[in-house]
Amino acid sequence: MKENIQSAIQQALEGSPERKFVESMEISFTLKDVDLKNPANRIQEEVRLPSGRGKPVKIAMFAGGEMSTKAKAAGLDVIDPATIEDIGGNRQQARKMANRYDFFLAEIPHMGTVGRFLGVVLGPRGKMPRPVPPNVDPAMIASGLKDTAVVRSRDKITFHTALGSREQGLDDLTMNAMAIWNRVMSKLERGPGNIRSCYIKTSMGPSYKVEVIA
Repeated sequence: MKENIQSAIQQALEGSPERKFVESMEISFTLKDVDLKNPANRIQEEVRLPSGRGKPVKIAMFAGGEMSTKAKAAGLDVIDPATIEDIGGNRQQARKMANRYDFFLAEIPHMGTVGRFLGVVLGPRGKMPRPVPPNVDPAMIASGLKDTAVVRSRDKITFHTALGSREQGLDDLTMNAMAIWNRVMSKLERGPGNIRSCYIKTSMGPSYKVEVIA
């Protein structure tokens, strides 16, 4: 499979013109013969990319006091917990916030408030915050997330995730794609036999089919 995935990545790189910004590379899967109405069959994985994501990750933390100081020192954007209810009351503002960041963290005491007022926006996007215990430096958690891709099907047979950025080059992108491919296959009863199709593309470019060997 590695050669087939690498071939599709190369086609995507060559088939998309250079942009004025760094494009992400994406891999998409369409499943077959999988009952996604059963939550146990859904794909919900966090994959550490061996070559990293290739572009900065935006992380915000719901934190106050000493923890907010630590979060800022780690380069995270801090959201004042006192504003959670107000943000949740403005759906447009909540959606903008959810789309602005790749990941969220929160002090444990604020997790319930986030769930109550922002869960309806963050939950469906797979962006509910990761809890940070009082004795843990948020920089440690953020460091791991900077190389993480979230692969999430929900109840849809077609889903996608970023595997890196086009600046990383063919070999690095192939390693990342294989990490995602292998993880998804490990969660399917028949592995590649449950894949109807797989495509790779730059974020703005055309899709190129991966020849799947079942």
